[in-house]
Amino acid sequence: MLVFGIESSCDETGLAFYDTERGLLAHAVHSQIDMHRAYGGVVPELASRDHIRRILPLLQQILQQAAITPAEIDAIAFTQGPGLAGALLVGASVANGLGLAWDKPVLGIHHLEGHLLSPLLASTPPEFPFIALLVSGGHTQLMRVTDIGNYEMLGETLDDAAGEAFDKTAKLLGLDYPGGPAVSHLALSGTPGAVILPRPMLHSKDLDFSFSGLKTAVLTYIKQSDQPLYESAKADLAQGFVAAMVDVLTAKSIKAIKQTGLTRLVVAGGVGANQQLRAALKIAAQQHAFEVYYPDLALCTDNGAMIALAGALRLARWPEQARKQYAFTVRPRWDLATI
Repeated sequence: MLVFGIESSCDETGLAFYDTERGLLAHAVHSQIDMHRAYGGVVPELASRDHIRRILPLLQQILQQAAITPAEIDAIAFTQGPGLAGALLVGASVANGLGLAWDKPVLGIHHLEGHLLSPLLASTPPEFPFIALLVSGGHTQLMRVTDIGNYEMLGETLDDAAGEAFDKTAKLLGLDYPGGPAVSHLALSGTPGAVILPRPMLHSKDLDFSFSGLKTAVLTYIKQSDQPLYESAKADLAQGFVAAMVDVLTAKSIKAIKQTGLTRLVVAGGVGANQQLRAALKIAAQQHAFEVYYPDLALCTDNGAMIALAGALRLARWPEQARKQYAFTVRPRWDLATI
């Protein structure tokens, strides 16, 4: 089965072809980071308009990369939600328009399911069941993944997601958007232990997270400083922030492994590319006898490959989910547990 995937939930336009026998045939992503940097964050209207400009040229690009024709495509999968309503509508309308033009069935995919399953695209994919740590700009969740479509929420953030806390801290430090990579890079030159910040909910009995207080601790530290923060002081503060974030994410992941008795941890989402988090989880895995899996670095952020994969895996189980009914809706808010 050859599935064409479209991702347009936020500020990346991603398209891909995934074949159930041959694997990922082609994928392309256009990031809007440069456009949104001037505003310090994603502007929804600009994001939607840019998806319109990019999506069909990217389709031509991957058709050439994969050396296939529309006639060879079996189904089209698109991100139906959650995400920005206008951005989702672009991908949904293109998917259904092409479905009608090409006479192909169309399937809406949950964005987070795409992230959860994206490590299955790696050369050494994990086997079910596993614990999934989903860390991105909008989500921080721990889930038990038993099979395709079988997801149990174990814990989630009560306020800011990890990526949000990174972005807000970056603004406080005067760093460019996107904040996550900028803060992580600056932290590498900071002195470990020079700034100690709180680890919110580190010792709570549950698997939930809270990062709003960590961001507030950064703000408080800056306000209480007797002098302006020069580059070295900013680096120390960034190091303290990243260390606190990594400690909490790692500790909660270990707790989830112990509570469930599973031995595989899958890390997905943009923050999953953070090298400090990867280093800490590598040590934790050695100490507590579990394995850690990641998608390829190029597939940590939003992309069409994960949507094409999720579509293919769903259609292999439930072929009736793809329909030639081209009226569509999008779901900007969509609880993964409901699928």
